[in-house]
Amino acid sequence: MSTYSIKDLEQLSGIKAHTLRIWEQRYNLLSPKRTDTNIRFYDDDDLKLILNVALLNDNGVKISKIASMASDEIRNEVIKLTERSLTHDDQIHALTISMIEMDEERFDKVLSGNISKLGFEQTMLNIIYPFMSKIGVLWQTGAINPAQEHFISNLVRQKMIVAIDGQKRFNGGKKFLLFLPEGELHEISLLFASYLIKSKGHKVIYLGQSTPKDDLLSVYKVHQPEFLLTVITTSPSAEYAQEYINSLSERFSDSQILVTGYQVIGQDLTFPSNVRQMNYIRDIKEMLEELSEVHQEK
Repeated sequence: MSTYSIKDLEQLSGIKAHTLRIWEQRYNLLSPKRTDTNIRFYDDDDLKLILNVALLNDNGVKISKIASMASDEIRNEVIKLTERSLTHDDQIHALTISMIEMDEERFDKVLSGNISKLGFEQTMLNIIYPFMSKIGVLWQTGAINPAQEHFISNLVRQKMIVAIDGQKRFNGGKKFLLFLPEGELHEISLLFASYLIKSKGHKVIYLGQSTPKDDLLSVYKVHQPEFLLTVITTSPSAEYAQEYINSLSERFSDSQILVTGYQVIGQDLTFPSNVRQMNYIRDIKEMLEELSEVHQEK
């Protein structure tokens, strides 16, 4: 069982710690435990409850009414709400609850419902990708445990592979070599980039997780791609990210290198002329649209 500070609850639910304390005192919504050194903490049940409470409260249900409801009643109301709500924040909230509960059936229902309503690409851009970015940061800070993060990542990965396999084959276009650095296992952004690139009619050479430098070079020599794309979430660490980017620039000087990820965005890095920082997955989408415009002009 995971443990959470009130700051963790704030980050996951979006409810200010001050408000949580008021609800705790006035409505007995939460039951914090204490460590041997008298430090307050919360468990999974507390987190699930406050996520459900937050979702209902954000949709106009008064906290006094929520406090009078049994836990099963709260959960059922949340399920009804997420089935009919179209707001992105509510759907992200529902996925967060599914992650905490490790409820595969509920997660799949939420995801499939959104794909049916919005289409795969818009679901990824507006719901799944923001959700995964949020979860990645929370995992980094220890607010959620690796098992929860892996549970959701694998479910999303399965959906993405199916979507990628369903893409039509096109002749022509540019070649993109997609890979993650050695030790890097967070693959969702790379998979979504693969989906977007293929959807625009370009060719993808996909190497995936933890690619050794020598393997990367061998594949590069065979395919000579115009673009390389990588995502740096945890490895290399911020301390070595600049060195890694410089080495890519020198080794693959004839190609444009696209880099993004937690260790890149917002960091104090210098990018060589053949390296382009992608702040968000939408940047990749916009770049692909630019390539399409250039191709059409020709």
